[in-house]
Amino acid sequence: MTNHALFVGLITLDLIYLAESAPQNNQKLVASDYTVAAGGPATNASVTFSYLGNQATVLGVLGSHPMTELIRGDLTIYSVAIADLDPTINTAPPVSSIIVTQSTGERAVISINAVKTPASSSSIPADILHNIDIVLIDGHQMQVGYAIAKMAKAHHIPVVIDGGSWKSGFEQVLPFVNYAVCSANFYPPNCHSEAEVFAYLRAWGIPHIAITHGEKPIAYSSHGKLGSIAVPSIQPVDTLGAGDIFHGAFCNYIVQASFTDALDQAAKVAGEACKFFGTRRWMDLRRQ
Repeated sequence: MTNHALFVGLITLDLIYLAESAPQNNQKLVASDYTVAAGGPATNASVTFSYLGNQATVLGVLGSHPMTELIRGDLTIYSVAIADLDPTINTAPPVSSIIVTQSTGERAVISINAVKTPASSSSIPADILHNIDIVLIDGHQMQVGYAIAKMAKAHHIPVVIDGGSWKSGFEQVLPFVNYAVCSANFYPPNCHSEAEVFAYLRAWGIPHIAITHGEKPIAYSSHGKLGSIAVPSIQPVDTLGAGDIFHGAFCNYIVQASFTDALDQAAKVAGEACKFFGTRRWMDLRRQ
């Protein structure tokens, strides 16, 4: 059965370089490899969800600048539909420049997020939730994310948040969330420990919460029951987008499996992706 998901948030253009290290001041580096792809948490998650056999739509600001053709081309290859919140805007899309360290797979990123292109909830297409089975919100278009979360709750559509880091306005979205899947860098106001983060999110009535820790086990709380899930041990080539890929895979599995099984399967997919450079090659090589 094909599932349909809506991914709400950031659409960027990612320029990704593989190098011996990130550059120092006044240093020029020659990369050993590079790739260009659409990026942003919601966008990378949508590509993964589509690759796993589903239909994905990403809702964000794209516009009509010539550079957006590179984003459109990439998302067309991976069969992701775009719902553009501001099709007439002709400024350049946010661009992320990323350097991946060859020996460790760690990445250094410089980017502009959606702060310069906030969209109004009035620009949400009227029938956007038609036929949608699950919604993911990455917090980069918070006003739109809030409106979508509210609508999804009213239509009994489960809502996932990608809590990469705390963003102002998340507190409005949280009452409508079924699954909070966060990184270890996600610290809501006045939270200083993982226990406090779990307590904060549970206080909003969120039944299922997970906190990822890279290569270390995932901590979770499901209806108040705490546990942890081991992640596959791999030799990473590139950790860029691993969290985004994890979220896209989680959305795929949660519509057909339990919370813990979905986390476990998503960790396996993200681990596989980290064995390859860039955010797409793991899919391309598996296709071949």
